[in-house]
Amino acid sequence: MSDSITRLNAALEGRYRIESELGEGGMATVYLADDIKHERKVALKVLKPELAAVVGAERFLAEIKTTANLQHPHILPLFDSGEADGFVFYVMPYVEGESLRERLDREHQLPVDEAVRIASDVAEALGYAHGRGVIHRDIKPANILIQAGRHTPLHEPRAGHGRPDSGSSHGHLRPRLRAV
Repeated sequence: MSDSITRLNAALEGRYRIESELGEGGMATVYLADDIKHERKVALKVLKPELAAVVGAERFLAEIKTTANLQHPHILPLFDSGEADGFVFYVMPYVEGESLRERLDREHQLPVDEAVRIASDVAEALGYAHGRGVIHRDIKPANILIQAGRHTPLHEPRAGHGRPDSGSSHGHLRPRLRAV
């Protein structure tokens, strides 16, 4: 087990237990964790400590606030968030499955009806977010999760508040899109 996971487990003792790293982006690392209280698997996203030290946690905290206020069937909800021993984190459902990118890499092409269903689900979620002033800035197959043969929420989407041409950006939105 890596030193960061050991430190994170110590900081989150009694709440969450980190099992493994699921992925890493520019701002944060996502871990598979056990939610001890609710006895379920979750995805725990943690701001990189070195980034927090350099640019501060404000951008990540804005992402948390934005994500917490989006409630749509194709956007993964926020379960919890907080700060523990210098780690800033938020918790989302863990989606068993794969990204659209992984699926396309394996199959190269989707059946037309499934591709249309995924596009429709993603468009619906983006329309919902846009209607609330949130602009997703990182739509790509790697940020769309597919669960049990269904399309899943946007995952790791980058977004900001305001119009694309307004120059107003308050950080990255990282809700996960779920296509069902």
